[in-house]
Amino acid sequence: MAEVNIYEGALDKGLEGVVACTTAISFIVGNTLIYRGYTIEDLSANSTFEEVTFLLWNNRLPNKSELESFKADLNKNMTLDAGFISVLKTLPTNVHPMAWLRTAVSLLSHWDSDSNDNSPEANQRKAVRLTAKMGSLVTAFEAIRNKREILNPKAGQSIAWNFMYMLKGSEPDAETVKLFDTCLILHADHELNCSAFATRVTTSSLSDMHSAMVSAIGALKGPLHGGANEQVMVMLAKIGTMEKAQQFVKDALAAKEKVMGIGHRVYKDGDPRAAILRKFSQQLTQKIGKPELYEMSALIDDTMQKEKGLMPNVDFYSATVYHAMGIPTDIFTPIFAVSRISGWIAHCMEQYEKNRIYRPRGKWQGKEGLTWKPADAR
Repeated sequence: MAEVNIYEGALDKGLEGVVACTTAISFIVGNTLIYRGYTIEDLSANSTFEEVTFLLWNNRLPNKSELESFKADLNKNMTLDAGFISVLKTLPTNVHPMAWLRTAVSLLSHWDSDSNDNSPEANQRKAVRLTAKMGSLVTAFEAIRNKREILNPKAGQSIAWNFMYMLKGSEPDAETVKLFDTCLILHADHELNCSAFATRVTTSSLSDMHSAMVSAIGALKGPLHGGANEQVMVMLAKIGTMEKAQQFVKDALAAKEKVMGIGHRVYKDGDPRAAILRKFSQQLTQKIGKPELYEMSALIDDTMQKEKGLMPNVDFYSATVYHAMGIPTDIFTPIFAVSRISGWIAHCMEQYEKNRIYRPRGKWQGKEGLTWKPADAR
């Protein structure tokens, strides 16, 4: 058999070290995360999720009038169609929310007149609708499974404000909205991660934007990607106390077991998003009277750094942040999707602009030279 020229370092290692495309959306340099030229520290301290979404899609920050128009467009597209809601209510809710969300986004395409139009103009309209409705879908799931009324978003309010309002049924305080909005910024994009790559692979076939988003949600659902934040909270609940946390770390190190939320494929000197979320975790767990959640997390974090040189990723502290906000644990990963859809759509748009279908090769390790025989002769 003819040899295939393969970069051997990537074989069975999740494409580690492989550069699969050129992109101008986001990039990791050392321990710095950049969105369109701006550091994550700068944007998280000064921007809003809506402004960052505009930046990711347009490669520039909006002026004041553009931002107000964009925010208004998102707001008016948050409401779910009554007929669509009727269909959503027929879906089983005894499933993981990410499985439900994957189906809901696929269904949403049937209520979108542009669903099969891949023109730049149609894609811009779909981008707004999908981003605006993602939070509404997640909160609708929570309402349906708890047999509560599905609330409509309030006019003039942000995605962060409306998400917390529709999730809990009461108007959120300004501090919670600001912190949650910052969380959305921190999760908006992250270069060519698993779900972004899934987005681009599906888009590269010139499939539609809804299909690309469904692919991304399916990838994000996995515990090695977006699902890790949920597993961190499960881990902390299982540990229970500071005393047990110390023993947990010792046992994990001895058994060489993976600690959820610790370590990252690209960052070796620390995830800058985790540093920001660590401060939020300390602040919010203190506020709700559960400082031990932060203290356990910090102990695990510090010990893993000292003993193994491994540092936390974005999932580690986001777990206690969302818990302190009163968000159900199994909604953590869907929140990731509420934010990351802005980045997925940016990757989708960029792929459409300079497309070639993804078609990698595999290194053959199977048998050769076999000859078929009838079943009774085998």
